[in-house]
Amino acid sequence: MGDRLAGRRVLVTEADDFMGPAVIALFTEEGAQVIPDFTDLRQPGRCEALTKEAGRIDVLVVNLSIPNPRALAHETSDKDWAAVFDKIVHPLHRLVRSVLPQMIERRSGKIVVVGSAAALRGTSNRSCYAAARGAQHAYVRCVGVEVAPHNVQVNATGQIFVENPTYFPPDYINSPELKQRLKDVPAGRLSSGREAAALLLFLASSDSDFFVGQIFPYAGGWVV
Repeated sequence: MGDRLAGRRVLVTEADDFMGPAVIALFTEEGAQVIPDFTDLRQPGRCEALTKEAGRIDVLVVNLSIPNPRALAHETSDKDWAAVFDKIVHPLHRLVRSVLPQMIERRSGKIVVVGSAAALRGTSNRSCYAAARGAQHAYVRCVGVEVAPHNVQVNATGQIFVENPTYFPPDYINSPELKQRLKDVPAGRLSSGREAAALLLFLASSDSDFFVGQIFPYAGGWVV
């Protein structure tokens, strides 16, 4: 048990997907009062309602995911493109827009975005997903600079090859496909969810007060 987040109210979106379970477990151990959300943030007005329901939010963990739609660029439909942005990009802006006023007023707050290394390295069949993750990263860089004078820090990770229920679930971990993919990872293994959550904990704590609009690769050397 630690106290790096003692007394802090932390809102975690998609609490049962992607990095939600690992974040909630570690942050709770570190003294946070976690507010898990399981609702569909694509619904009109839901992001705004969520932040209102949560009350004071000291840390917002924007954990958004969608199965990676693998397709060549010229075979990606408008429907598929829009679905990815609707799920992981538009809610990011709505959540941040809703929570910033209270953080700016208090001159204190952390926004941590769980991003993807897919936006940091070109790969085939992932242009739609990578573009959406890249949009997240660009947003973080700009908003981070914008709100830093108010003592609000906005940062993100760019992770891949991390055990989680959405992208690297148990049934995929022992698959021939993953074994082949890991040959391209210098670390030669997957990260545990807890290891990745430790980086998110750092970004949510006072230890990261001097970081502004940064994207932190977490990929075992797949990107450097």
